[in-house]
Amino acid sequence: MSAARERYLAFRRALPPLPACSHETVRARGLDFAVFRTAAPHHAASPPLVCINGGLLFSHQLLWPMLSPLAARRTLIFYDQRGRGQSHPPPGLRAARIEHDVGDVGALCDALGLDAVDVLGHSWGGGIAMLAASQLGTRVRRLVLANAVGTTSAWLPPLHEIALSRLSGASRETLAAFDPAALTAPDVARQAAYARAFYPAWFADRAFGREITPPTGTSATGAVIASRLRRDGYDWRETLRALRARTLVLHGMDDAIPVATALETADVLGGHATIDTVTIADAGHMPFLEQPERFFALVERFLNDA
Repeated sequence: MSAARERYLAFRRALPPLPACSHETVRARGLDFAVFRTAAPHHAASPPLVCINGGLLFSHQLLWPMLSPLAARRTLIFYDQRGRGQSHPPPGLRAARIEHDVGDVGALCDALGLDAVDVLGHSWGGGIAMLAASQLGTRVRRLVLANAVGTTSAWLPPLHEIALSRLSGASRETLAAFDPAALTAPDVARQAAYARAFYPAWFADRAFGREITPPTGTSATGAVIASRLRRDGYDWRETLRALRARTLVLHGMDDAIPVATALETADVLGGHATIDTVTIADAGHMPFLEQPERFFALVERFLNDA
């Protein structure tokens, strides 16, 4: 068993039982969304924490129950993005864009009657989170960006070669068989297979990455969005200058997305918002798995700091 896996299992064993997470269907922007939330703890003073997963092809299960330790002090709200998991796909599938996911965040907050929220976004979910926070203004009190994608797509073209440099043996051969250029087509099976092959490269401890069964992506909506972002690129910097929420930019130092990307994000957001930037040693793209004690301590401190 890898050292990172032993550390993660020891952390989980020390936690209380997993909190219940209710499921409801919420109508917003003409679609039915699957929403999941934990009960409000007694005497909870913090606003709910809306958790936005990355991956584009995947459901909220990329973050639940991994983020359950945060439920001790606040209600956690997860949801399946449009066309993912149990949420309905949009009409006109070929027109799907990440900007539609961004607009859904505020619409869901309206439908749930949430006047004030904190938001946590991971990976591509970090991109959705920072764009949504820019739209929602003072309704977002605190924003956590955990190993988020960059404010432009400049990080994306080198990612395949970075991953190959981090793998060896059969894992490297499997990933090397893919041509990243083919991912500009909205082929969900190909994109899901690539995500599985890439998976061990996200970890600082590659052995830990090989010990975890990669998630399976099934979303045609997500495949359209992912292919569009790869094909057309993006630049969100001007939009993000509207962000005002105090923000924690948190990044594993051994992520395949370089730390420099997180520093660039902090620089862009820092023009008008208060930014805390923290790196976590010996952690890759999912520090809540590889360094859970450090990750949750940092997030709790940020969310609870008056």
